[in-house]
Amino acid sequence: MLSGSAGLLLEGALPTPATICGSQVGIRRTRTRIGALRNVRRLPWLPARCSGPRAVAVDDKAEVEEYFNNEGFNRWSRIYSDDGEVNTVQLDIREGHAQTVDKVLGWVDADGSAKRGETFADAGCGVGSLSLPLAQRGAKVTASDISAAMVEEAAKRATKAGLSDRASFSTSDLENIEGKYDTVTCIDVMIHYPQDKMAQMVQGLAQKADKRLIISFAPDTWYYRALKSFGELFPGPSKTTRAYLHSEEAVVDALNAAGFELARTEMTGTKFYFSRLLEAKKRA
Repeated sequence: MLSGSAGLLLEGALPTPATICGSQVGIRRTRTRIGALRNVRRLPWLPARCSGPRAVAVDDKAEVEEYFNNEGFNRWSRIYSDDGEVNTVQLDIREGHAQTVDKVLGWVDADGSAKRGETFADAGCGVGSLSLPLAQRGAKVTASDISAAMVEEAAKRATKAGLSDRASFSTSDLENIEGKYDTVTCIDVMIHYPQDKMAQMVQGLAQKADKRLIISFAPDTWYYRALKSFGELFPGPSKTTRAYLHSEEAVVDALNAAGFELARTEMTGTKFYFSRLLEAKKRA
């Protein structure tokens, strides 16, 4: 689900457990904010080690699936539609995400892999922002997303663009993607994976890639941590997923452990969107 690595920090995320544990003041303030919202479970994101009533374990996957099949789909399909009505922040996120997609396509154009008809798996394809341009360039694209609503919209866009013969879409989480592909892409999805599950995610994607893995993530720096904390001050009723930052060193280590070497990097940073992009190639 393409949710915008930084955009989610301001557009669609609740605090992670790490941002409030150990701070009774933070917990009290967050309870006050969240308790006032309708249709939001009281403190569903408090881990068991935190004090306070109704502390429960977090199921990030279930929350992400629910969010992107409901309010998240309405929000992000507008953001990733050129003619969708958006506010200033959402417009900035749209432009930032488009820049990231263009950088991926620039790499693909430079090596001619799509033009040669190579196979691509677009994991967490959202509404097809990357899948469709890859198919237009000649790639054979197998795309998937945990959100059935996103997949349905992406398939509609493929049909409208006359690309149904080159791009197929299915509902699946990252762990259940089937097949092997020349290139596996996973753009702006890692933000939904906590640090302790990131390496497993990378390993799983790497097992599907014969040649190359292209991934992006929200980098863990002091500035972006501050921006994330600022976004948590305004948890609107539709902001129901957590957002996780990752250190580049940890992501590169995970790639190396999976048998891939870093080849190219890019960074996209706008006012409200930031995404670190890595291309890694399989070691011979």
